[in-house]
Amino acid sequence: MTEHNTVAEEFLSGRVLLIDKPLGWTSFDVVKKIKALLRHRLKLKKIKVGHAGTLDPLATGLLIICTGKKTREIENYQNKEKEYTGTFFLGASTPSSDLETEPDEFFPTDHITETLVNEAARNFTGELDQVPPLFSAKKIDGERAYFHARRGDATVLKSNKIFIHDFEIKQLDLPEVKFRVVCSKGTYIRALARDFGKEVSSGSYLKELRRTKIGEFSVEDAWSIEQLENYFKKLEN
Repeated sequence: MTEHNTVAEEFLSGRVLLIDKPLGWTSFDVVKKIKALLRHRLKLKKIKVGHAGTLDPLATGLLIICTGKKTREIENYQNKEKEYTGTFFLGASTPSSDLETEPDEFFPTDHITETLVNEAARNFTGELDQVPPLFSAKKIDGERAYFHARRGDATVLKSNKIFIHDFEIKQLDLPEVKFRVVCSKGTYIRALARDFGKEVSSGSYLKELRRTKIGEFSVEDAWSIEQLENYFKKLEN
């Protein structure tokens, strides 16, 4: 059996791929890309491909992709704790709590100190009630919340129980705060940015986000899209 056929059989049987999602790509864009590679490079016309946990287009980092029979295990990966690094921008807020929308409110930051920021971080550890951002895929009467948000509907989502295991302030350089967070499934870092701003009596939105770990899996072991393309090209030679 050729290496090409062996790899094709492996993907059909089920493989778990760690992908470093590029900025601007949706999680589904990555799934579509891998499906296209499997169809065109390995001639697999019918194969299941799915991701284990959405990562926003404005975020980069670890995305777990399952193929073939491994798609049955997606929920196992979704339930694992996540680690993120990123940057909050203090002194302003946006409707989406990130850079999908423009800042529309501005707040003072002169009172913000390193002590205040570290105390705020400690207040966001353990079990918390978090209200998801309206710009999210949560459903309201069968419709995605972001459709309500884009129409300007005055809607508030119900809070969810989340757990933040670790919230570390890496650097304070006002108006920016660099952080690392280890959290449970269902935690919205955009909502954390929003609530963090209120905790320090200001405003905040998520400027940058990178998912670095999912359970025992690390982005350091992930493929870039370019590396994956080159891998499949070599199989054809």
